[in-house]
This record gives sequence, structure tokens and C-alpha cells, in this order.
Amino acid sequence: MRLQTTHSLRNRLLWVLLVAIMLTAAAQALISYRTARSEADDIFDYHMQQMALALRSGLPTNGATSVDGDANADENFDFVIQVWTADGLSVFQSAARAELPQRAILGFSNVAARGTTYRVFSMQSRSQVIQVAQDMAARREMASRLALRSMLPIAVMAPLLMLVVWWAVGLSLRPVSRVRRQVAQRQADDLSDVSELGLPDEIRPLVHELNLLFARVHRAFDAQTNFVADAAHELRSPLAALKLQVQGLQRATDDATREVAVGRLVTGIDRATRLVEQLLVLARHQANTLETKPQPVSLAEMARLAIADATPAAQAHQIDLGLGRTVEDRIAGHPDALRILMRNLLDNAVKYTPTGGRVDLEIQREANMLRLVVEDSGPGIADADLERVLDRFYRVAGTQTTGSGLGLAIVKSIADLHHASLQLDRSPRMGGLRVEVKFPAIG
Repeated sequence: MRLQTTHSLRNRLLWVLLVAIMLTAAAQALISYRTARSEADDIFDYHMQQMALALRSGLPTNGATSVDGDANADENFDFVIQVWTADGLSVFQSAARAELPQRAILGFSNVAARGTTYRVFSMQSRSQVIQVAQDMAARREMASRLALRSMLPIAVMAPLLMLVVWWAVGLSLRPVSRVRRQVAQRQADDLSDVSELGLPDEIRPLVHELNLLFARVHRAFDAQTNFVADAAHELRSPLAALKLQVQGLQRATDDATREVAVGRLVTGIDRATRLVEQLLVLARHQANTLETKPQPVSLAEMARLAIADATPAAQAHQIDLGLGRTVEDRIAGHPDALRILMRNLLDNAVKYTPTGGRVDLEIQREANMLRLVVEDSGPGIADADLERVLDRFYRVAGTQTTGSGLGLAIVKSIADLHHASLQLDRSPRMGGLRVEVKFPAIG
């Protein structure tokens, strides 16, 4: 059977902390136990030493060679005391048949006797030799009791500490549960910010990024909604016009009328095609800018690509399309969007410039800005219409060329995306329209 690992932060914290507490408590209990046993041994040795020192004033010998204590031979004493004269005559023994060595080793030693081990301390006074022995089994039992008592506080405090950790982890992760409930209770279209009030420092950046994500998704939804609404509104008129032109073609009674109707139908189809192309460009631009991050881009390289894209249309209209002075400096931007911006400017200039005219594109450096300038020798735009031509689907009244009214609106959208300023004016050099876009340079 395969065990499943938990991915719960709360369970993981509790597991790690509780195991750490248990291991620490066990290690501390073991250390306390060994320390208490060692200290108990030191205390017992000290008592044996003090007992021997208390007897160093001497015992009466009365010429006896051996004196047995009054203890029963079968009785087991924790302490056994033996005293000899300087000549080796035993003058006192607290337990009969103690079977301890009759020759004392000064200081502390361990001696096996009577089926157990004795801890023995021997010392020599001026007239006697004193030996005090203690049964190690009794000593260990008493030391163990003392050590177990020292472990009792640890055994009581460890469970209390585990309960405190359980409570603290739950309290600390409560903001995470609150954020989860806020998100879970939302409707699908609710993209408002999640409250960051009272969040810990480790959670607040995550919620902040979540709010930024909600803001980006909200902008994407708004852009999509606006795009669909604009597309539906603007496609209605061309489609209605196409339907009328088809009906006119059906009602044509002679070849001349039929040719006029066909010409109008082709013009309507071209206008609808252009509108759909521009709508697709706008949709692609919005999608790309929402999904990609800015990167260093050479405006000169984008300009060369845009010139290559516009060259066939310029040649068809016999227009002199040229690339003037350019600098190779870079800006932070989206390459595809910048190429669309330049292509739209050139397409508009070529479309509205009369046959045999001229269109120029330049890129110049000005302090910390890069200026993209497109000029043409066309009729230009009246001052009253300079601001309105940047609106979606707006076309100057009386314009004979086909168009969708989206070209300059897309240019403005891309310029805003790159924090660039867009200015339309009459060209003093060529007499037509002059479009200037200023980008912040990065090198």
C-alpha cells in the first residue's frame, strides 16, 4: 500500500514541530536522567566519605582480634562498615560475614561480594583503617528514583508545549483560511481586491500578487468586452451595406448597371475585409500585451521590417517610401506591437498620399527619448479632426479612400502601452501629416 504525502502547510508544520518537541523532550529526559544518576552517585560517595571521617577518632580495641556487629547474618545492609587497627586487627564490622576484602585499598573502589557489587571507600587514620561499603544495587535504585523525579516536569511540560504549538499554528494560519474563504465565496465575475488587512508579512505579498492578477484579468475582460461591442457595432454597417449592394446587383437590368453594382460590392467587400483585418490586429495586440513582458527592442530594426511590409503598397501607388536617419538605441517594449504601430502609420501615410508622393520614416535621439517620426506629402488632417482621428472607428468626413477608422486608434493604444507620447501635426517639410511618437530610451 502506497502512503500519500500531505501537502497541507498546517499539517506539515504541526508534524515537524510536534516531532521536534518529542525528540527534544526525549533527549532532555535522557540527559536529565543521566545527570541525576551521576549527581546521586557523587552525593552517595560524599556520604560514605563523611561517614568514614566521622569514625576516624577511633574505636576501643580491648585486645580483641575481631568484633562482629549485632546484625543477623542473613540481613542485607545498604552500608557495611569495617575498622582495623594499624596492626591489621579487626575491631569492628557492622554486618556479619560481609565477605568484603580484609585488605583495604585506600580511596574509592568497586568490589564484588555476596552476589552483588559494593562501592567501597577506605581511609587510614593515625591508629586505625576505616572501610565503608555500599551495595550498588541499593544505590542504583535510589539514584533511579531521584532521576525519575527529575524527569517528571519534562513529562508534564512536553504535552502542554505540544498543545500550545497546536494552538499557535492554527492561529497563525487563520489569515490563510480567511483569504481562502473570501476567494471561494466570490462570484465568477467578481475580480475586486482581496483584503490585505491583518495579513502576516509572509502572506501579504502573495495576496498582493493575487490582487494584481485580478486587476490584469479585469483589464483583459474589459478589453474583450469593449472589443466585442465595437466589432459588433462596426460590422453591422458594412454587412448591411453589402446586403443592399447584393440586392442592387440582383435588380440590375443591363450590363452598365450591373458593372456599377459589382464595383460597389467589391468596394464594400474591401472595406469589410479591411475592417476585419484591423479588428484582428487589435485583438492580437491586446492578447500579446497582456501575456508578454517588455523586452529590449531596437526601433531601427522594427522600422526596417515595417518599411519592407509597406513597400509593395507604396510601389503600387508610385510613392517614394524612404527610411531616413535612424539610431540603433533600444527601448523596453513588445516587438510585435511596435511593428504593428509602424506598419499602421506607414499604411495610413501611403493610403492618403497621392500618386507620386513621398513618405519618410525617421528615428532620432533626443536626450533620454527616442523619437519616431512619419511624414507624408498627402493632404494632412484638419486641426479640428486631429484629436478625434485617434478614436476607434472615426473617419474624417469626405475621405474617399476605404478604411475602418482603427489604424490610428491602434497606434495610440500601442503608444500608451509603451508609456510613449503621440502627437499629430502638419508636416512643415512635406505639407502632409506628421506623426511623432516619443519612447523612453534604455540605452
